[in-house]
Amino acid sequence: MVRNIKLNDGKSIPAVAWGNGTGGLSAAGKKAVDTGALALREGIRHIDTAQSYRTEEETGLAIKAAGADRKAVWVTTKPPTTPEGIKSSVTDSISRLGFIPDLLLIHSPFVPAQGKIAVFWQILESLVEDGTLKGASLGVSNFRPQDLEEVLKVAKIKPAVNQLEYHPYVLNHLDPVLAIQAKHGIVSESYGPLTPLLRHPTGGPLKPVLQRIAERLSKDTGKPVDDATVLLLWTVQKGVVAVTTSGNPDNIKKLVEVDSLPDLTDAELKEIEEAGRKIHFRHYKEHMTKDFPEPDLPQDV
Repeated sequence: MVRNIKLNDGKSIPAVAWGNGTGGLSAAGKKAVDTGALALREGIRHIDTAQSYRTEEETGLAIKAAGADRKAVWVTTKPPTTPEGIKSSVTDSISRLGFIPDLLLIHSPFVPAQGKIAVFWQILESLVEDGTLKGASLGVSNFRPQDLEEVLKVAKIKPAVNQLEYHPYVLNHLDPVLAIQAKHGIVSESYGPLTPLLRHPTGGPLKPVLQRIAERLSKDTGKPVDDATVLLLWTVQKGVVAVTTSGNPDNIKKLVEVDSLPDLTDAELKEIEEAGRKIHFRHYKEHMTKDFPEPDLPQDV
């Protein structure tokens, strides 16, 4: 079973995505092809790439190498360009991939010049309408409240997703973003969903909670479940797409297993969120903290 999340344009997106470009795979050539094919053979059905990762061509080749049905694999990409160059940039992405992506995102609100986000969005809409991006969903990435509002003022096609750093330690900061998204049916995509475990110096207040839940799941399912898998399961149960990456075959298998594990209990979901909201810890600051102040909370307790 593949967990899916319904988008506001009627499509369903696989809730677990493998990133082809981060984690040492950027411009990795054959490695990006081979690892992508491995992920697909293991059961991954959503690949996240971008022009800046330089793995669009490798993503298309990975689908072929895996013998996967293109229609069964959701592919997301992101063009980093100006409104003036967006049309050629999109056609370049399509050429490298070998097909129209399922989802195309504005990589950050600072890709267009200041005040040009709305124009950029309208050009993307025109590419859907003229068939260049026929059937594609449109979305954004690293958008703050003010960026979402700028697009929504002009949007004929609402953003389907906002891809941003999402995990329990940034929930207090993201509350204003998530409120706007809930109003308009915009789904969150989480990059760095494992940041509390991989980047926080101690793991923070979440660590013992996740370990205890992992022990419970391991006992109930009869197979080992680790704290990272619990955190990914929490993410998708929140209705958020989890985007993470690894070139390690064992880690890829664990990623796929998220689809088949039983749900966390309501009490466990609440406990994870409450532990996360005790602190604020963000890895990616470049765009999400400019004119969007972080909460006055400790980084650990």
